Amino acid sequence: MAENVLHMENVTMQFGGVVAVNGLSLDVNKGEIVALIGPNGAGKTTAFNCVTGIYEPTFGEVAFQGTTILRNSPKGKMKKLYAGDVLAADVKPIIKTPDQITQMGIARTFQNIRLFGNLTVFDNVLIAKHMRAKQNVFSATLRLNHAEETRMRRETMELLEKQHLAHLKDEIASNLPYGLQRHLEIARALATQPKLLLLDEPAAGMNPQETQELTEFIAQIRREYDLSIFMIEHHMDLVMQISDRIYVLDFGRLIAQGTPDEIQNNQRVIEAYLGVTHDAED
Repeated sequence: MAENVLHMENVTMQFGGVVAVNGLSLDVNKGEIVALIGPNGAGKTTAFNCVTGIYEPTFGEVAFQGTTILRNSPKGKMKKLYAGDVLAADVKPIIKTPDQITQMGIARTFQNIRLFGNLTVFDNVLIAKHMRAKQNVFSATLRLNHAEETRMRRETMELLEKQHLAHLKDEIASNLPYGLQRHLEIARALATQPKLLLLDEPAAGMNPQETQELTEFIAQIRREYDLSIFMIEHHMDLVMQISDRIYVLDFGRLIAQGTPDEIQNNQRVIEAYLGVTHDAED
């Protein structure tokens, strides 16, 4: 039986009267690359934000390696808004912060690159390394953490060498070509030693050659770092080439799931991307 890494159960995210994600349930198992696809505005990044603690889900539960990291339940008449009702209204909420979730072993990149643009490549990765630092205010104040800092700097350099970025260590991040900035952002995420890596449109803005190189890079880091990968992507060539399983969102609802072959031949998925609705057909 596959070992579950990420489990989302009936996750719903509402902004005022808009339900951006509606009753989403999905799983990512150990060692898998799972893609979440759908038209623009389908709720994909909102779902990622619910996993990483940026948003507190209005309703539903997120578990990582069997431990609940986010859980919320609707109150009173709000229950009627949601697709599912698996949690009682009196269930105690569990809300972990983004830094706590990162420390547990979940890292992510963003659709819009969020590097520290004025810092060097080396410092961008070193900052992420501090997430695993074994130090406190007392040791830092008295400069008792020299050995710890030395270790983190050594590991940062080792990571850059492994990711073929060592020759760029002194370059300012914002001066890098777009493709290398994407590469650096992923390297920075790897510095937190994740078990689950979330990639939000990693191929956005890339040309076909860069996209193919990224595809190979994602497959490589899955093997080298024993990662499970959960990915949002619009480049269907990349998705179909690399994904083990695919989930499809449309207007916040899950409309299909399956292997790449199953999704490619799913009429409802084809209609969603073409803007055709079943209601119109019916």
